Amino acid sequence: MARKARRSRPAGGPPWTPQEVVELAVAHDLRELEIESMGLRVRVVRGHVAAPALPHPVAAPATLVQTEASGPGVEQVPGTVTIDAPMVGTFYRAASPEAAAFVSEGDTVKEGQTLCIIEAMKLMNEIESKVAGRVVKVLVENAQPVEFGQPLFLVEPRR
Repeated sequence: MARKARRSRPAGGPPWTPQEVVELAVAHDLRELEIESMGLRVRVVRGHVAAPALPHPVAAPATLVQTEASGPGVEQVPGTVTIDAPMVGTFYRAASPEAAAFVSEGDTVKEGQTLCIIEAMKLMNEIESKVAGRVVKVLVENAQPVEFGQPLFLVEPRR
């Protein structure tokens, strides 16, 4: 009888990897799945965002990377909040190559408004703003790979 090899887990991390969460959503044909453990959250949303029509780089394999909340190399502007990547994948500013960007620097956003898409394992995941306010800076170029916890946007909360 063959034994299934156990996957190694990062020390001090949650009992799952982002890939396993995506695989679970696909295996059970779930439209949406959100899981949180040990301060880390992964949200998978399937089936309601059109995939980009043009070829693009393949998303990097998902790995769990621990980073600081503001991320290395990102200068935190006083009074701003970072919107971080909840997963590893490819960052897209729009729903398709022909579509306008969801948001641009200087735009006012509402809490829960879609800011971008991260493609992970052929699934398009809408990333929403966690605060209402003004987008101060977009920190990632379109179609670039992003890591878990990597800052994507700086938003100045509305007071």
